[in-house]
Amino acid sequence: MSGPADSIEIQNVVASTGIGQELDLEALADDLPGADFNPDNFPGLVYRTQDPKAAALIFRSGKIVCTGAKSIDDVHDALEIIFDKLRELQIPVDDEPEITVQNIVSSADLGHNLNLNALAIGLGLEDVEYEPEQFPGLVYRMDEPKVVILLFGSGKIVITGGKRTDDAETAVEEIVERIDALGLLG
Repeated sequence: MSGPADSIEIQNVVASTGIGQELDLEALADDLPGADFNPDNFPGLVYRTQDPKAAALIFRSGKIVCTGAKSIDDVHDALEIIFDKLRELQIPVDDEPEITVQNIVSSADLGHNLNLNALAIGLGLEDVEYEPEQFPGLVYRMDEPKVVILLFGSGKIVITGGKRTDDAETAVEEIVERIDALGLLG
């Protein structure tokens, strides 16, 4: 039997790293084919990888943020491509720079329509933001795991703020349990 936890899909993984030295982004933009650098719009250089599909935001400080990847492995693979490109340009990069996952965004389907008005009250107003005139979803801040869940009337949910892939699964199991305990699941 499949449940809501089986419907979880990672939509985006954001991670950060650094190479420990300042970069000349103007020169890097010239030397890195496909790089996008427009300092009037954004202070970082944007470099996109195709396989895996991700974008690296490379800053003058040497800090790098990878976004758009669909898994932690993809983040590591995309950053390794970038590290190799930098090494080819004679920019020293450690063999294994530390990579820190900042955020994992996942989606899931609870399989039932939800009464968001009843949920806003039942889940406790201190952990909930629900203003349907402003945004159609209910924002629920969970303490353990420390994530934010967006719940929609369709039963679709978005889990954001996770640092590990299993945070989404734990959060889905927890929210299903809480909604069920309130008698509001299906």
